[in-house]
Amino acid sequence: MRKTRHLSAMVSAAVLTTAMLGQAQATELKYATGYPPNSIGSKAADRYAEALKEHSGGTLTGKVYPQTLLNFMEMSDGLRDGMADAGAVLLTYASTQYPRVNLVGESSMLLEFTDLEQHRAGMAFGGAMAEYMFNHCESCLDEFTEQNQVYAGAGASTRYMLLCNEPVTTVEDLKGKRLRHGGANWSRWAEAMEASPVSMSVNEMYEGISQGVLDCTIQSTPELTIFKMMEVVTHITTDVPGGVYGTSSNSINRDFWQSLDSKQREAVMYATAVTSADITWAYAKASLDNLETARKLEEITVHTPSEGLVEANRNFIRADLERIASAYQERYGIADGEKMLAEFRPIVEKWAGMVDDIDSPEALTKLYWDEVYSKVDVDKHGF
Repeated sequence: MRKTRHLSAMVSAAVLTTAMLGQAQATELKYATGYPPNSIGSKAADRYAEALKEHSGGTLTGKVYPQTLLNFMEMSDGLRDGMADAGAVLLTYASTQYPRVNLVGESSMLLEFTDLEQHRAGMAFGGAMAEYMFNHCESCLDEFTEQNQVYAGAGASTRYMLLCNEPVTTVEDLKGKRLRHGGANWSRWAEAMEASPVSMSVNEMYEGISQGVLDCTIQSTPELTIFKMMEVVTHITTDVPGGVYGTSSNSINRDFWQSLDSKQREAVMYATAVTSADITWAYAKASLDNLETARKLEEITVHTPSEGLVEANRNFIRADLERIASAYQERYGIADGEKMLAEFRPIVEKWAGMVDDIDSPEALTKLYWDEVYSKVDVDKHGF
């Protein structure tokens, strides 16, 4: 009897020791995001942390730092230097570090020539960007390596519109207007419409609109609630200029990535599929909800653009898609830009036909995981 009790105690102690050892060996990943707490972006980051723990069997956990550890302007350098282990990089904020990725991202206005519902554009573009980056653009991945990072995946906004403090519905209305933009393609659009493009952090646009420094921001409508723009925007013009913001939903410090084992790196990829789908789906839903809310508010008027502005917009997109490559060759010396865009366009068109039936973030996660993220060789990628 004593031997039985002694053996039982030894087994219990061994189990407890193993459990304690497993807990002690769990690795915590610090995830930084420039999104404010309780926003779409920070909630997607929370889902990322949950998926890390679940898919790694508890050996990899995540701690989210919303708008505290690093803001969007600081993100790329902060990840490079190890201030955070992972984070969402807005690549246009570091245009000289990621010229090849931004070249491809700037072609998002080609979505205006698809039959996609407006709120589904980001679902298609996020999937297309991830597929292109992992499978077709080693030189794009090299840009992350040079920043001591590993590219892990992409998310995307809904289509961009004009969020303004006065009516802007015609080409004439746009002349001289100060338009905040989030990328060079929208800056070129503003110039083509004889407006004045303004480069400004997304975290500063509330003040810019409220103080009259800006007349409009070229933005997706989820920002009306994410950054409280509903309080200062009084006019919204839908359908122009279009395009989406496709960015790195998860970039990993390279030293941290290489310190993980294969199962943990696979968990990172799965969690990135989750957070990419979650934020993209949430943007799509918020786009619909925010427009509906805006239409009910006395303080905001929702406009459709004039036929002349719609035609001018489409003419700009056609012309701009032809000159993106030459602009990047002139500025950054990228000689194969036309080839890159020629490879990317059919991928976007393919994905535009893959998201029509997506009806939940879980369905989008499955699509991203099955088509892209599960196929990444985590023992070669990032090494």
